[in-house]
Amino acid sequence: MSHKRFNEFSKESVPLEGEKRKIEDIINQEILVLQYKVQNSRFDKNNSPHCLMMQFELKGLKCVLFTGSNVLIDQIKRYEGELPFYTTMKKIDRYYTFT
Repeated sequence: MSHKRFNEFSKESVPLEGEKRKIEDIINQEILVLQYKVQNSRFDKNNSPHCLMMQFELKGLKCVLFTGSNVLIDQIKRYEGELPFYTTMKKIDRYYTFT
């Protein structure tokens, strides 16, 4: 009798691995976005009820970033079919965006 493995049917959320970075530390640097998750935020900063958890590579190092940026959340959801992709994050006025 063949038995299933847990990872064959599990829908458990696995944490994204990597060194935690602040968004200000990666502005104007090219990164490779690997994967992401959007969840309800524990904080309500910038009137955003959601939190983007993004895994990316910067200079060969795997990193993670947490942000409530509505612009970034909208962009990454819209282009999730293109993952992984290279991008540079910019700050325009009070907003962050992929370019």
